[in-house]
Amino acid sequence: MSAEPDGPEDRLRRFATIWSRAVFPVTSTSSTRPEFEAQLLPLARRLSGVLRARSFEAADAREVGAALVDSHCTDPEALSRTLDCVDAYLVLYCGEDGDPEDLRARSARLQHAMAAGFAGALRARTLAEQEAIAQAALKAQGVVAEALHASEARFRAVFEGAAIGIGIADLDGNVLQVNDALMRMFGIADPTLGGRRATEWTHPDDAPQTWRLYDELVRGEREHYHVEKAFYRPDGTVLWTNLTVSLLRDADGTPQYQLALMEDTTERRLLNLRLRYEATHDALTGLPNRSFFFERLEKALNAGRGQRFGLCYLDLDGFKTVNDSLGHAAGDRLLVEVADRLQACATAPGEMVARLGGDEFVALTTGPDTRHEVDELAGRIMNALLAPVSVDGRELTVRGSIGIVEGPAGERSPAEVLRSADITMYRAKSAGGNRFELADPEADARVITRHGLTTALPAALERGEFFIEYQPLVHLGDGSVRGAEALVRWLHPQHGVLGPDRFIPLAEHTGLIVPLGRWVLEQSVRQARLWRERYGESGAAGPLRINVNLSPCQLTHPGLVQDTVEILERTGVTPDALCLEVTESALIGADDDLLKPLRRLAEMGVDIALDDFGTGYSNLANLRRLPVSVLKLDRSFTQSMQQFPADPVDLKIVEGIVALAHSLDLAVTVEGVETGAQAEQLRILGCDTAQGWYYARPGPPERLHELALVDATG
Repeated sequence: MSAEPDGPEDRLRRFATIWSRAVFPVTSTSSTRPEFEAQLLPLARRLSGVLRARSFEAADAREVGAALVDSHCTDPEALSRTLDCVDAYLVLYCGEDGDPEDLRARSARLQHAMAAGFAGALRARTLAEQEAIAQAALKAQGVVAEALHASEARFRAVFEGAAIGIGIADLDGNVLQVNDALMRMFGIADPTLGGRRATEWTHPDDAPQTWRLYDELVRGEREHYHVEKAFYRPDGTVLWTNLTVSLLRDADGTPQYQLALMEDTTERRLLNLRLRYEATHDALTGLPNRSFFFERLEKALNAGRGQRFGLCYLDLDGFKTVNDSLGHAAGDRLLVEVADRLQACATAPGEMVARLGGDEFVALTTGPDTRHEVDELAGRIMNALLAPVSVDGRELTVRGSIGIVEGPAGERSPAEVLRSADITMYRAKSAGGNRFELADPEADARVITRHGLTTALPAALERGEFFIEYQPLVHLGDGSVRGAEALVRWLHPQHGVLGPDRFIPLAEHTGLIVPLGRWVLEQSVRQARLWRERYGESGAAGPLRINVNLSPCQLTHPGLVQDTVEILERTGVTPDALCLEVTESALIGADDDLLKPLRRLAEMGVDIALDDFGTGYSNLANLRRLPVSVLKLDRSFTQSMQQFPADPVDLKIVEGIVALAHSLDLAVTVEGVETGAQAEQLRILGCDTAQGWYYARPGPPERLHELALVDATG
């Protein structure tokens, strides 16, 4: 057994050898096979480059196809063998270290481009031959007037020896003479074609302008025309040709004859039809693909007034699990079975099914009334998925989520319709899957806005669109301002000022919460330093503390402690001026690794507040192991205290929490204080500090300084 090539160049040369051995027997060249292989080697190198390039360049592949024609590989069998060779060996020998599925897909596109380049070059070469023959014929016709016998010999040589079909008819369309090549095209032996007239050769696929151009030519109004035309052979089969018809005039310029040059393009047309099918249909399932579907959808949306459309966007639930557990081959068989079932669901006029890619399918219905039709189509699809699919002896349950969009034609673009269907499908999937949902414009708008905010977040931080408002923390005992909570806002160019509930979840999802949280922490600590400086100048007692919220993502970030220390050192603020607020839900079941950064910060002197306490259903015994110094009581416990008398159950709960917190040496802060009666009741219950609209709404830092000065001056 011979060893495999051990380098890229060796594998490339092996591929060129296989290629040359396959194609050389059907090549009209005077070169030896090794010489022919040397001609193919640079073409193989170009194909390898196209296969492994970052972006696919169809032009390079087309040039390789055209180069085959230049190398005298003009036999259609040469193209067929080339495509077979590329399909079987290019990825094997030139696709090292690449994704096999991506390489196979790129190889298929490369073959299509090669075939297109080959066909184009062969057509150009044939047209050049036609032009040369036409020029020779015209020249011969002119020479006839001067020297009939000499021109007769030349024209006869061209006429008889040409590889393309040539026919001569009078201006009435009577066929006078044809050459052997044309008779072979039609499969006949009679050079007069049975006395037929040119005007009898009509075909249903004739272009509308074909016979108009013919009439203009025989009237002497044009010298020639070129069309693609089909003819029926005597056996009933169809002959497709590139037809060029020229007008022959006598020496005085009077029209005399018409000369037809025909190139047989039947095989090329079949190849183009096959390539067209492959370009518009999914290779795995045979369904129309994304590009074909978009053509149909665009046509449906551009239909006249009174026409409507209905679209079902299907995504299989849990398909990734099938691929991961049973392998991609099993997943492919599942997709083929699903495609067959979907195809059986869309058989009515105006209905079609397509595969967009992966496990995503679409079904389209069109007509004057699709409101009920699209619902019925979705129901048929869901019913078709009920029966399990047998794959490798396993019965797989198939579930799917469908988003439905229905409406009148002419109002939306294909991209807008598909986006709405995609959003609606994910809404059905979020609701548990195995169901279909109807599109909701308001829900679409929310998702689109959410996506727009998500994509705009990184640039917003760079452009400085975020700012911080501060809400004061007031001591319930003496009413003094003890600090403030930093609340970040986004000044969006289109949507105005957005609260944290609009963008913090998006920042957490994208990971931007870490740099955003670091920016908020640094800005807030700098503001705390300014407050302390001004507070001291005012003669007021006690420092102002800043409270900054930490998200769960920030808690798990390895740089939390280091970032906090660097910010405190850089701003010259002592740790006791900072309180980090962590929601109770983020610490439920927290292990020692998660608590370790909080413990280090607490040991430094940074206060840790347990925010939204009472909403996380945590075990109160966990308070003993958490490094917190402040409990921030959720407003839901104190809302009833805005009215008199307060709910006695809430009073007992708050009283118990305060007693528990104080027994553990924890301070208690209350959110959402909106009335004086509420503040007084909380003071009586022993709460330490509070914040809410009763004292001040969140605002600029100057407002807090003003409140602190008022407090200091009595």
